[in-house]
Amino acid sequence: MPPQVPTPGTPPSQSPQPRVVRGTCYAMFAYDVGLAINLEQAEQRIAAGTQRGSLRAQRRTPHYFDYQPAPVRLTLNSAPIQVGAQATDTAVDILLFDFGAVSVQYSIPLHGPFADLLAVSTELYAHSALLAESRRLVESLAQQLGPTVAHPAIADLVEDYQVYQLEELAPAAELHDTLREHAALLAQVLRAERTPLAAQEIDDTLACAISYAPDDRTLIDWNAALLFGRNLDDVRAVLEFANIELLELRYLDDRLDDVLDQAYQIAAKGRQRWLPFVRTNPADLWRIARLQTDHAVLYEGVNNALKLLGDQFLARVHRLATQRFHLTEWDQSIQRKLQTIESIYEKVSDRNANRRMEVLEWIIILLIALGIVMPLLPHAGQ
Repeated sequence: MPPQVPTPGTPPSQSPQPRVVRGTCYAMFAYDVGLAINLEQAEQRIAAGTQRGSLRAQRRTPHYFDYQPAPVRLTLNSAPIQVGAQATDTAVDILLFDFGAVSVQYSIPLHGPFADLLAVSTELYAHSALLAESRRLVESLAQQLGPTVAHPAIADLVEDYQVYQLEELAPAAELHDTLREHAALLAQVLRAERTPLAAQEIDDTLACAISYAPDDRTLIDWNAALLFGRNLDDVRAVLEFANIELLELRYLDDRLDDVLDQAYQIAAKGRQRWLPFVRTNPADLWRIARLQTDHAVLYEGVNNALKLLGDQFLARVHRLATQRFHLTEWDQSIQRKLQTIESIYEKVSDRNANRRMEVLEWIIILLIALGIVMPLLPHAGQ
């Protein structure tokens, strides 16, 4: 039986508002630092204590449920950053992916009244101090990685996402009842909205809900996710990877816009040459091919980095995140642009081939003409 989504508009219960006894807010920031990272070499250059990251199989998941290839995981120390009345832990988790992505994750302990989650959520929205510190850490790490990063360049684009993992609430109550009674507050937390939301907006915010057991629930929205229950680290890891996918697809889409402009310019430059023996510079044609190949490799690397076919629950979590982040639309846009670049390359290549054939035909015509004219010239046979 599918899990029931909390119904907004239900009159509040007379029971006391729950308190968060144990919980953590994870603030995630995804960056792109280059075309690719050699993880083997990176692991050797990074300080001791790194390990290959994998999704912990806390549910009955197959042994092969893992990243391909596994990212390098490390923990760095950083000064606590104030987020409203709370502060981040000193330990910062970082994941390095072979396709050039870096995920920085801060953790903020949560405890106190349920309504305090809204204050944390609104404070985290576009938090300038966390954004600046996460970029500083990435820049420092990129310098340490050095030549292990191919075509190093930290993109201006960054994707942030928050996951509120609430493991224990008090007083103990049925989770379904708690979510139903506080649906409006939960929607505000997910959207980081101080003002109350309309019933339709609440419905939309809480629409992507999934449960594995009666005592857990995951609510996924575009800005944040709420995880109720224990042993949900694997769900959080899937959401972190989905956030990285969104970053890479947005970054790749922007890059392909630039590549299309360059390809159009190269194609237009070739059309402006009217002489039959003048053609597009081979270096320009190679440039289009290289740009297309680099971005196609990045696209495949992102899409093939994580396989969730071995665990249907986590595959469904990823499917919900894909829906919320509109990854399918980004994916379709990238495929169209890659196909357009391929079409431009083929047209420019065909045009060059046609021009080569024209040059050969002119050479043959000239040789035939010379063969006819030469015997007729005076003293040609002497």
